[in-house]
Amino acid sequence: MAARARRISYSYMMNFALFETAIGRCGIVWSEHGIAGVQLPERGETATRNRLLRRFPAAREHAPPAEVRRAIDDIVALLGGERRDLNHVTIDIGAAPEFHRRVYEVARRIPASATLSYGEVAERLGDRNLARDVAEALSQNPCPIIVPCHRVLAAGGKPGGFSAPGGVATKLQLLTIEGAQPQGPMQGPMLFDRLPLAAAKQQR
Repeated sequence: MAARARRISYSYMMNFALFETAIGRCGIVWSEHGIAGVQLPERGETATRNRLLRRFPAAREHAPPAEVRRAIDDIVALLGGERRDLNHVTIDIGAAPEFHRRVYEVARRIPASATLSYGEVAERLGDRNLARDVAEALSQNPCPIIVPCHRVLAAGGKPGGFSAPGGVATKLQLLTIEGAQPQGPMQGPMLFDRLPLAAAKQQR
């Protein structure tokens, strides 16, 4: 899952930049404390910018500093099909509830092409019965891709939800890019092969 369009208030300066990726124009928001948000593509650049500013109304467009530029470059590479580890990126999620931060820490340890279920994330937090709470926390993830909530699935290898633009189709597209394999009862061809992106790759 990924961030809903909810307003986030910070008491310090926030900046943002838009950047091009293989799936469309994304946005990134940062403060002096780290990356505060990532915006996945909307229908076009204007819509992406507007959604980002609804989430971070005080953010101002600015050229990214070196550490943010590195995060952008790694996001671009990952969405282009390269293997990149984004755990080096410092995130500014102090406004998130403590349980959400714990969920995001577990999600960040899931490598590209791998997945966990909501229940497995909950189990790593000490109580498998917290699967619904895990799903709710991931639905409010402010930093998709950096916190790879798309790598967390429902039970039995089912996709589960995804609150970013495009919904589950976007989640499956991201997993296809990373080469994720189905788990549980879904076997044989990749779970995501029906997507146009996967079909295009197979024709190369």
